[in-house]
Amino acid sequence: MTSAEHEELRDSLGLYVLGGLTSAERTEVEVHLATCEECSASVRALQMSANALALTVDPVDPPAHVRQRLIQSIAAPPISSDVRHGTLKRSNLPPWLAAAASIVVAIGLGGYAATLRGQVRALEQQLNSAMLQLQSNDRQMAQARLVVADAQRQLSVLAAPDVAHVDLKGQPTAPRASARALWSRSRGLLFAASNLPPAPAGQTYQLWVISGRLAPISDGWVFNTDAAGSVTTMFNTPAAMPAPTAVAVTISPAGGVPAPIGPMYLVGSLN
Repeated sequence: MTSAEHEELRDSLGLYVLGGLTSAERTEVEVHLATCEECSASVRALQMSANALALTVDPVDPPAHVRQRLIQSIAAPPISSDVRHGTLKRSNLPPWLAAAASIVVAIGLGGYAATLRGQVRALEQQLNSAMLQLQSNDRQMAQARLVVADAQRQLSVLAAPDVAHVDLKGQPTAPRASARALWSRSRGLLFAASNLPPAPAGQTYQLWVISGRLAPISDGWVFNTDAAGSVTTMFNTPAAMPAPTAVAVTISPAGGVPAPIGPMYLVGSLN
């Protein structure tokens, strides 16, 4: 579409908003609006302006001679329309004049007020629906990014040249449970367990690293399982942490404790 054709269609937007076009002209404008964001934005602005004025001015039916004068003044100079080769030909009304026409008619012809209010309400509902959909999509994208980032961290531990493996076995408190811990000094600790019983209310599982005769280490490494008793999670470990010789899991109050209390649920030694 040429610039001149675009201008001609844009001059028709005021009459389009007010339903003043023929069926063929309206179809041509709507085809153009489907691909032109600039004109679509202009139509939305004209609709909202006309609606705002209609809400602030009580609808009235002007006398017949006033109505005729308004229509004649808006229609002058006469509008000539001719559809040639799919292009609407119309005398060149400046965009501000088309907008002014829509506003004047909205004030003078109160019958349009209800229609315009309904159009704006429908557009507002569509906009709100679109915004909610975008927000939902944003949340889904953020969650997906977190899942991908966590998977990348787990793979980095598995591929680490210094990775150490510890297989954990269930103890009498959880005989069917099993787990594996993979530790890399540079990349952290990956822990996966299955068949653990649910932690009691107000309590959580806590993982401990044991290194020789040193006191067990747990830097807030707490976790909960899913409904099936499984979990796969990553823990950051201090760079200066001694290499583990064993790993254990206990039950602790929510938030964890500085030293293990109660029985062990899982225990394993370095392979």
